[in-house]
Amino acid sequence: MFVRRSAVALAALIGSASTVLVTLCAAPAGAHGAPTDPGSRAVACGPRGGQAQSAACAAAVRAGGSTAFEKWDNLRVAGVAGRDRQMIPDGQLCSAGIALYKGLDLARDDWPATALKAGARFSLTYASTIPHRGTFRVYLTKEGYDPGAPLTWDDLEREPVASVTDPELRDGAYRIRGTLPGGREGRHLLYTVWQNTDTPDTYYSCSDIVLSPARPAAAARVPASPAPSASPPVPPSASPPASPSASPPASSPATPPGSAPAADPARANATSPTASAADADGLSIPVVAGVAALALASVAGGAYALRRRR
Repeated sequence: MFVRRSAVALAALIGSASTVLVTLCAAPAGAHGAPTDPGSRAVACGPRGGQAQSAACAAAVRAGGSTAFEKWDNLRVAGVAGRDRQMIPDGQLCSAGIALYKGLDLARDDWPATALKAGARFSLTYASTIPHRGTFRVYLTKEGYDPGAPLTWDDLEREPVASVTDPELRDGAYRIRGTLPGGREGRHLLYTVWQNTDTPDTYYSCSDIVLSPARPAAAARVPASPAPSASPPVPPSASPPASPSASPPASSPATPPGSAPAADPARANATSPTASAADADGLSIPVVAGVAALALASVAGGAYALRRRR
């Protein structure tokens, strides 16, 4: 009788253990993760970050204990379902209102930070041990953000600087890419929200950054146009001498040798592209040619008379 009762009890115990085991195996595994670059506060002060000895991390441990940094990848809240602003109180965004992580909410300007460029593209690496479906949203603090004051929802821009749904988990991490706005400088904060769609959990994290102005684009160098080469002056084309046989027009009286021609107002005001250097002195080419012809004729006449005398 005793043996039979023992066997029944053992069978019941085995059955209960089997039921518990099946239940555990069938339950969905919780997603775990956090940003590692730029690192979240929990990562920076935890075993992976190497900043545990910093003043901010030491103060956070004093405020909430060291367990928060040992569980750097487990900062999650169930049942939020997109109601982040209603569920997570102002001043507790970095801890998501979880008492274990309250040290992360300390308002300080010396948290370990990552340097980034304003106005440039960036990639946030989010380490995760279990792949899950869901949406990542990364928000940047507004211009004028004060790291010495508790973080509120109004400190964040309404639109995320990066957002992606169901990214691929590669090498144990998700990569979320986005673009930072320009015109920001100094201490800021990236607030990452990972809302799972295959579990009821939403993850929250604060990553401190220091923004420096983007380097201005170099002005395009326009090569100077070469100076135009000086062209040699084009000699004026000489007008053909007046033909000896050509008679002056009836309306133009003959000009006696040695006297200056009458001034022609229309001609004096006109500028000819073929004017010679003689024009600049007030003498026209035909007059010069006529004087030269008379001089030659006089020389020839003198020579002829001399020959006749001989």
